[in-house]
Amino acid sequence: MYSQVLDNSSKEFKVFGKTSLKDRATAKGLMYGAAAVQDDLVSNKDLKTSFIRECNMLVPDYQLKWDKIRPTSKKFDFTKSDWLAQFAQSHNMLFRGHTLVWHQALPVWFQEVVNCKNAENFLLEHITTVTKHYRGRIHSWDVVNEAIEPDDGRTDSLRKSPWLEFLGVDYIELAFRTAAATDPKAMLVYNDYGLEYDNPKDEAKRTAILKLLERLKSRGTPIHGFGMQSHLMGHQTGLNAKKLRNFLADVASLGLKILITELDVIDQKLTSDPIVRDRIVAGIYEDYLNIVLDERAVIAVLTWGLSDKYTWVSNFFPRSDKSPVRPLPLDSNMKSKLAWNAIARAFDHAPKR
Repeated sequence: MYSQVLDNSSKEFKVFGKTSLKDRATAKGLMYGAAAVQDDLVSNKDLKTSFIRECNMLVPDYQLKWDKIRPTSKKFDFTKSDWLAQFAQSHNMLFRGHTLVWHQALPVWFQEVVNCKNAENFLLEHITTVTKHYRGRIHSWDVVNEAIEPDDGRTDSLRKSPWLEFLGVDYIELAFRTAAATDPKAMLVYNDYGLEYDNPKDEAKRTAILKLLERLKSRGTPIHGFGMQSHLMGHQTGLNAKKLRNFLADVASLGLKILITELDVIDQKLTSDPIVRDRIVAGIYEDYLNIVLDERAVIAVLTWGLSDKYTWVSNFFPRSDKSPVRPLPLDSNMKSKLAWNAIARAFDHAPKR
């Protein structure tokens, strides 16, 4: 599918009008938003202006993770996440909670302090404190993040994480029930990655996640949504529209809403020519979104950042030619790229919810 994009240099990615991404999304019953960090919004007025114009949902990039809000085992610090929540509220944006339970971004003290005897208390205290602090102000929580890893070799495909080690398989259900008890109006979401491609690894993960979601639903767990991260690889060609649509339909059949939660296109191994590269990246955005937005259970598209100036890809997937990465809708100067056009076109073509 992507080879077509690579070969086809005639596609113009034309869009009609200058309507923002959020307004194009809203017209179809969708939401568009992006991840952001307080320091970037404060220091870059152009980013702030662009964010207000384009987004009606804000996701804290890392400022609600354990290591950022729990400097010590006994202290919580919501200063930076509160700023983001207030920014969202001031500009009529919804605010997402990312993330309550994850095996990464744990504080330095975690390894020394948390053990089998006290882990449940720490988990319950954390979820209750954080959800209570933001109760009524959160659209959706990523309650549990990335709990599936088939390569870890368990028959249930659960990731061998500290939470699994300390609490066993029921920690996931416990997390959802605790969040629901404290913030009953928020949408509660399971979030994961590595699901988009037609290869054995992604296939195994899709199967395992579906089993996890089915198990949670069968036990009456208060789960309302599934987040598909969608960090797409620009050089990969194995996107199978039929399999992807079937997976999303299976998730939707459980009564779950679906959010595309961390979308970007990683251009690490693409050509050094930025014009050609932008065209390939845009083609991937449009092809992918045209598939997933066919599923009416998909209610939101969230890119992991808005501008190339502020992207995790720079550190985690740098280019060997040292040229700047270009994975997002806006360039480093906050100018819209073909990727913006591609997202706009996908929203314009999407069926109405």
